[in-house]
Amino acid sequence: MSRGDRVVNFRNRRDAGQRLAELLSELHEDAPLILALPRGGVPVGFEIARVLHAPLDVFVARKVGAPGHRELGIGAIAEGGEVAIDHSALRMLGVTRAQFDQLADEERPELARRVHRYRGERALPDLSKRDVVLVDDGLATGITAEAAVRALRREGARRILLAVPTGAPEAVARLAALADDVVCILTPVDFVAVGKWYHDFDQTSDHEVVGLLEEARRIEQAEV
Repeated sequence: MSRGDRVVNFRNRRDAGQRLAELLSELHEDAPLILALPRGGVPVGFEIARVLHAPLDVFVARKVGAPGHRELGIGAIAEGGEVAIDHSALRMLGVTRAQFDQLADEERPELARRVHRYRGERALPDLSKRDVVLVDDGLATGITAEAAVRALRREGARRILLAVPTGAPEAVARLAALADDVVCILTPVDFVAVGKWYHDFDQTSDHEVVGLLEEARRIEQAEV
């Protein structure tokens, strides 16, 4: 589901989450688990979980950047060891598989740190036969979300719905072939970058992520 004909600027990630929640509430998902990609996906996912009265957790994936240009994603790794590779980017940049594997290995400590920081000793919820809404604040290349979707498949999720406020059309189309459904409010042809479609796109901190996860658990427990 794409609402690409609507021109939208989101105030911030919380506002984007509220708008996404309106669309998701129309789909009547079956007791979904909201899994947000940290860091930026967590404020978005928090609002979705709050509106849908659904549990919120994180699913950690980490972009693998090109040599000398770490912001340029050429692949990604996710919890459980899943790897996604942009083979066309590797060919274009002349990066060998061995070089990519080394770059991926360099990102694994940070991935492990984030898992421990955000989830502590809690295990990932059992995803077998579970409907999952995977949330991020936007798709540029979509490679990080791809690694997460593939990992969630391996974990046995029954249905995976990817929810993002905005995304590059080609990235949304590619993820639509991997997930069971994609809900995206805005797929502009002149995408450029995720942050272009937000008034406030300041970096989300570890402290904010942990605080939102704790608040979401308090809300969930109060509703039981």
